Amino acid sequence: MDRRSFLTKAAIGGVGAAAAAGLAAPAIAQTAPKVTWRITSSFPKSLDTIFGAAEVMSKYISEATDGNFTLQVFPAGELVPGLEAADAVSSGTVEACHTVPYYFWGKDAAYALGAAVPFGLNARMMNAWFYHGGGIDMMNEFYATQNLIAFPAGNTGVQMAGWYRKEINSVADLQGLKMRIGGFAGKVIEKLGVVPQQIAAGDIYPSLEKGTIDAAEWVGPYDDEKLGFFKVAPYYYYPGWWEGGPSIATMINLAKWNELPAAYQSLLKMGCMVANADMLSRYDWKNPTALKSLVAQGAQLRPMPQDILSAAFDAAKLTYEEVSAVNPTFAKIKASQDAFRADAYLNAQLAEYNYDTFMMVQQQAGKL
Repeated sequence: MDRRSFLTKAAIGGVGAAAAAGLAAPAIAQTAPKVTWRITSSFPKSLDTIFGAAEVMSKYISEATDGNFTLQVFPAGELVPGLEAADAVSSGTVEACHTVPYYFWGKDAAYALGAAVPFGLNARMMNAWFYHGGGIDMMNEFYATQNLIAFPAGNTGVQMAGWYRKEINSVADLQGLKMRIGGFAGKVIEKLGVVPQQIAAGDIYPSLEKGTIDAAEWVGPYDDEKLGFFKVAPYYYYPGWWEGGPSIATMINLAKWNELPAAYQSLLKMGCMVANADMLSRYDWKNPTALKSLVAQGAQLRPMPQDILSAAFDAAKLTYEEVSAVNPTFAKIKASQDAFRADAYLNAQLAEYNYDTFMMVQQQAGKL
């Protein structure tokens, strides 16, 4: 049975069989009504992996409903500026958006926990927490206060720590550094002397080129090569400690969600899950080739100094204490993630870590 056939039969039930049995058209239309939604993305179409996840979701849902439920995906800026996507959905300007929740942490810090926070969960842990640790329900309890409901619909995996015009050797080198950095991470990194800037993807390169900013982080090798950062900021640091497993979400206007037939709600959840898995696997496939290409073009890889990582970890803990003291929703969700993080790393350090470490040694020895 092919993908389309399976999803159609599973989600729409006996619609096809009913049609074959000669039921009147109104009965079929009532089961699978025509619904067309607009989805505004926070990403440009040129970033095919992160923008493309919304297209993957749309494609599967359209196929499964024989085109009756259509999601039209628009790139950032075509309908709504990328950093205003959630506001447009909340107000009902558009039905849904595909975005990173931490873009909106300035409205409420709890948004950030639906995506990534410094030294938080990695991609696998984030998915485990969402799907089996009650994370989706906890986030949607918060999102409901914003007239939204959301589901994970992508993950980049742990990101790089960005591109720098000059080498960074210690915490002292961060003083006064103007850096494009997304989300809640800016609140943490400013404790180390960095001046954070929230800049959309398309504006990062010219800002680096003109010296308006000194450094920028985006995602990782595949997207970063497309955006050309290595041409104006050659030092490429790792790891991106502020984004261990950033989750991208499909955010939906709550009233529009409640209007959907139950079968369409189920299909939309399913489409988000497909997009979630597809994006991560695409990055895992494309990043190795892009990394080799970047180095061949002059990118200089650098590990983030340990004193910076340690200082950042301490700054993050202090920031979480400060925010939790005034935001009980943030405190509740963060406590849930932290409890799982401790157990998850207890487990990961055994089989997972040792297997990967052994295989990396073989790779470095040229045996793979």
